[in-house]
Amino acid sequence: MEKFVAHNPTSLHFGSGVVNDLGKTVLLYGKKVLLVYGKGSVLKNGIYQQVHDQLAAAGCTIVEYSGIKPNPVIADVNAAARLGREQQVDVIVAVGGGSVIDSAKIISITIPVDHDGWDFMMDKRRPATAVPLIAVLTLAATGTEMNSFAVVQNPEAQMKPGYGNSLIYPKHSFLDPAFTLTVPANQTAYGIVDLIAHSLEAYFDKGDASLSDRFVYAVIAEALENGPALMIDLHNVVLREKIMYAATCALNGLVFHGRAGGDWGVHNFGHVFSLLYDIPHGATLSIGYLAWMKMQKDNIPERISTLGQNLFGTESADQAIQAFEEFFTLIGSPVRLSQVGLDASQKQEVLTVAEKNKVSGSNHKLGLEEYSLLYDLML
Repeated sequence: MEKFVAHNPTSLHFGSGVVNDLGKTVLLYGKKVLLVYGKGSVLKNGIYQQVHDQLAAAGCTIVEYSGIKPNPVIADVNAAARLGREQQVDVIVAVGGGSVIDSAKIISITIPVDHDGWDFMMDKRRPATAVPLIAVLTLAATGTEMNSFAVVQNPEAQMKPGYGNSLIYPKHSFLDPAFTLTVPANQTAYGIVDLIAHSLEAYFDKGDASLSDRFVYAVIAEALENGPALMIDLHNVVLREKIMYAATCALNGLVFHGRAGGDWGVHNFGHVFSLLYDIPHGATLSIGYLAWMKMQKDNIPERISTLGQNLFGTESADQAIQAFEEFFTLIGSPVRLSQVGLDASQKQEVLTVAEKNKVSGSNHKLGLEEYSLLYDLML
């Protein structure tokens, strides 16, 4: 088992109606709020109004920044930070899924400084402080609501790195499963894939941590058991609740204790496809993890086969991979690049950008040879 420090300062408010405590919670940090959200879905489904009413009832002054993209960009981070700095906001309230909350995390450390937020992403600067962040989650997927990590891309630089710092933990996160009832089928499926992929990044990392393995099996089992039923009944709040909690547990540290921090090779390779072709993150993971396990099955056959035994009752690594493919297909997530409009003609561009981003795993290293093989196995 690898040595670890278990620390998670985020207060999680989970369940029906928890947003009713948002106003008084915000007042713990100040009255001038930078309200950050995406491109309009929260306006249509009424979540924006509920949040706005809570803030208004608490007597807060609200400054808004909207339009965060599904694959968030550093330009929005810098623009929102500039607005927050000019308006001297006390606290940030981020309403949305992973893209909005990830953006808000980098905004929180960029407001107090006079330089580009990209300097943090590139580790050119280290933050000394952050504006307090409160998250209102509307999509069960990334687990960003209860961790200290964010991913933001820079299209001009052709880079999409991850960033981690204890300053960017949300102070509070509000998770009402009803807020995910209007999430469409494709995004619901991608969220299910994402929580599975996070668990797999822990499972395939360094460290012999048998209890953490059992946590991995349990989190993924929630997705396997409830995901297909949810895809049939998208308005079932009980199923939404189960998936939402599983997604949080997949990346709040629980499955990583005794590991070295996660492998992240599949995630990092998947980011290249989102960066270049704006492919949804979850779609890159269902395609990418199948290819990665096929590439690794001769290197770690027992690890993959043990995973399959515990999740599907299969015996071999090949059978485990096949079972994952059948599950991803069942919930409607792609398993081949052709399903997202790509073919062999994009391969060189992907390999070039993967090299530029120094894509690799922490445990299972990747280089140009592995990129090429992975791409071929994704076709």
